[in-house]
Amino acid sequence: MRTLVHISDIHFGRVIPSVAEALLAALEADAPDLVVISGDLTQRARRGQYRMARDFLNRIQFPKIVVPGNHDVPLYNVARRFLRPLTRYRRYITRDMAPFYQDDEIAVLGINTARSLTFTNGRISENQIELIRERFCPIPDNIFKILVTHHPFLPPPENLKLPLVRRAGKILRMVEACNLDLLLAGHFHMSYAGGSHSAYRTLARSVLVIQAGTAASSRMRTEGNAYNLIHIHNARVTLRVRMWDGERFDDHRTRHYTYNTDGGWDYPTLLAPGATPSDGKRSLEN
Repeated sequence: MRTLVHISDIHFGRVIPSVAEALLAALEADAPDLVVISGDLTQRARRGQYRMARDFLNRIQFPKIVVPGNHDVPLYNVARRFLRPLTRYRRYITRDMAPFYQDDEIAVLGINTARSLTFTNGRISENQIELIRERFCPIPDNIFKILVTHHPFLPPPENLKLPLVRRAGKILRMVEACNLDLLLAGHFHMSYAGGSHSAYRTLARSVLVIQAGTAASSRMRTEGNAYNLIHIHNARVTLRVRMWDGERFDDHRTRHYTYNTDGGWDYPTLLAPGATPSDGKRSLEN
């Protein structure tokens, strides 16, 4: 069995210090095999914010996969935004823009979806699609395969019209061909989970999707601060959404997902609090 902690959208510059400290304590108690941070470490990509993010990450004494988000690209400094968009990320966080982790049970690849030309939405290039293929397709299917991005491939189940990472459909076809199991992302500040069939009904094989809320930021939307604790054991995944209750992070919702013999995941859809599902669907042409 492998245990992952999935945190996202910390937003140093808008962090609640007491929540950030409690988050570190919770991670220490969880003792995960891997910590996944799916972007937006900073609020405005400033040096001081990156220093705080670096110090925070240095206190996590577990293997880490980290990818940038759109807030990690400068917004108001136009020259830096277009000429050196992730220079500070590389300086303070990591130079590895496609971090990869593999052991005898899981394989995890992080991909940068943040771009200078878009303020909030993300995209994946053709070269990155080929990198995903090169990394995952040769890996045997008994290894659990996970792709990490900041921008989602699937929208919240209650609003299927929210914008996704560009080329999402093309990537999902490749994800299907290489038998990936799980997609992790953030960006919407909402904890939800489900399968690719909820939006892309023409896929032959369903891929499990888990989104994280904002871990320690005051920039909350429909729910409080939260992170995901994920247990992976063979063809079974347990997701525990751990939410801040004012004193500590505690289990708020738990769901179990099982891979079936038809080539997909049986999953109870996990909606954000107060949400109701939409019946929309998307084309695979984007």
